[in-house]
Amino acid sequence: MIIIWYTITVIISRVPHILSIPKQLAASLVLLLLIGSILYSSSTSYTALPPPSPPQMPYYYHIEEVFGQEAQDQDKDKTITLLQKQDPNPCITYEPDNRIITITCKHATLTDIDNQLKDPGILHKETNDGIWLLNAGIVIDKEATLTIDSKDTKWLKIVAGEKDNANREGEQEEGDKTAAHYISVLGSLVIDSVKITSWVPSMNDYMKYKVEIRQGSTSQKTTPYDRDPRPYIKIQEDAQGYTSITNSEIAYLGYDCGGGCSGLSYYGGLGGHTLKNNEIHHNRFGYYSSGVSNTTIEDNHVHHNFMYGFDPHTGTHDMIIRNNTVHDHGAMGIICSLDCYNIIIEGNEVYRSTGSGIMFSKNMTDSVARNNYVHDESKCIFTSQSHRNEIYNNQVSDCSSGIRLFHDSSGNIVRKNTIANSKSGLNLEGIGPDNQIYSNTIVNATEKAIDIEEDSMNAINDIFENNEIISFESLGEEEVKE
Repeated sequence: MIIIWYTITVIISRVPHILSIPKQLAASLVLLLLIGSILYSSSTSYTALPPPSPPQMPYYYHIEEVFGQEAQDQDKDKTITLLQKQDPNPCITYEPDNRIITITCKHATLTDIDNQLKDPGILHKETNDGIWLLNAGIVIDKEATLTIDSKDTKWLKIVAGEKDNANREGEQEEGDKTAAHYISVLGSLVIDSVKITSWVPSMNDYMKYKVEIRQGSTSQKTTPYDRDPRPYIKIQEDAQGYTSITNSEIAYLGYDCGGGCSGLSYYGGLGGHTLKNNEIHHNRFGYYSSGVSNTTIEDNHVHHNFMYGFDPHTGTHDMIIRNNTVHDHGAMGIICSLDCYNIIIEGNEVYRSTGSGIMFSKNMTDSVARNNYVHDESKCIFTSQSHRNEIYNNQVSDCSSGIRLFHDSSGNIVRKNTIANSKSGLNLEGIGPDNQIYSNTIVNATEKAIDIEEDSMNAINDIFENNEIISFESLGEEEVKE
C-alpha cells in the first residue's frame, strides 16, 4: 500500500507536465487506467481478518434451583444459566453405590427427577396418568422441597426387594436386614392427592406381612412378622422445613429396624406439619413422632396398621389430633407417651384397638381428650403415670374399662363423660393425689359402675362426686364411693 500511495503522489505531481505535452496525452491516460486497475485489485484482495474465535465448548442448559410449574411462572432469564459441561453442578444427583437420589433444588417433582436422571431403572413412569415406580431412596436436602402431587403423579410405588419377599414367606425366619428404600426429609416434603405404597414387581402387589395386625399382648416388644424391610418416610431430627401430607393414601410401608423405619415417622422439622384427610393403613405404625411440635393431624382414616394408629412420643408437644377415624390396630389407637405435653385429642372415633383406644402414658401432661367417641376396646380411655390432664365430654361404650386412672396419675380432671355398656365404668387403681372425678354418667355397667381399688381409696385431695349411675336392670343398686 505504501508503494502504491507513493506512485499515485508522483503521478499527480507531474500531471501539469503531462497535460502540457499533447503528444504524451494518450500515454498518460493509459498510465492512469493502469494505476486505477492496480488500486481496485488491491482493495478487493485485502480485507481485515476478524479476531480469532475462542475454542468452542459444549454447553447445556441447567435450571438452577427451580423446577416444574414455578420455573414456567418465573422469568426464564433468571432461572436458566448456560453452564459448561465440565462443571454441571445439578441440583438432582444420583449415587449408584447406595441407590440414593439427592435433591438440593428449592422445588422439585418426580418429573424433574426423571428428566434429570433419564434412567428407568431408577425412576420409571409406567403410565401416562402418573403411575411411577421408584427403585431408589430419596434424600431431600436442607432448604430443598420435593412435591409429589396430582399434577404429575397418581401413584408412587416404591420397590421392596425381591429377596425380602422370599424371606417374608418364611424362608428366613429372622427376615433380611438389607436396607429398604426410603424418603428422608431434611428440608420440606409436600404430598397431595396421591397414593404412596411399597411394591414388589415380581408379585405385582404390595409387600404384605403374613399377619396383618400384631397379635397378643401389647407388652410384647418384637414379633417375627414385621422385620422384612419395606420402604418408609422419615422426617429427620435436623430437618429444616415442614411436611404436609393431604388427601392421599399412605399404605404398606415400614418395618421393625430398631427405630425410625415404622412407615411415617417425624423426628424434627420447624413445625407447621400437616397430616390431613388421608387414608393411612397397613403400615407398621400409622404415625410416629419424637420431639416434634406445632403439628395438626385431622380428618384422617387410619386403620389396620400393624401396631399403633397414632403414636406421638418422647417430648412431642403442641399437637392437635382431631376428627380422625382410627380403628383395627395391633396396639393403642391413639397414644401419647413419654413427656408429651399440650396435646389436644378431640372429635375422634376410635375402636377395635389392642390395649386402649386413647392412652395418656408416662408423664403426659397438660393435655386434653374431649368430645371423642371410643368404643369396643379393652380400655376406652386410659391414663397411666400422667398428670394435670383433662378428660371430658367423651362418649365411651362397650369396653372392659370405660375410663381408667392408674399408676400414680395425679392432678387429672375427669368430668361430664358418658360411659355405657362397659364392664367397669370408672376404674381407679394406684392413683396419685389431686384428681377430680365428677359429673360423669355411667349407664348399664355389666359388672361395676365404679371400681376403686383399695390402694386408691384414700388418695390425697382427690375429689369424687356427682357421678350418676343408671342401670336398666337394677336401677339404684349400685353404690357410689366418694
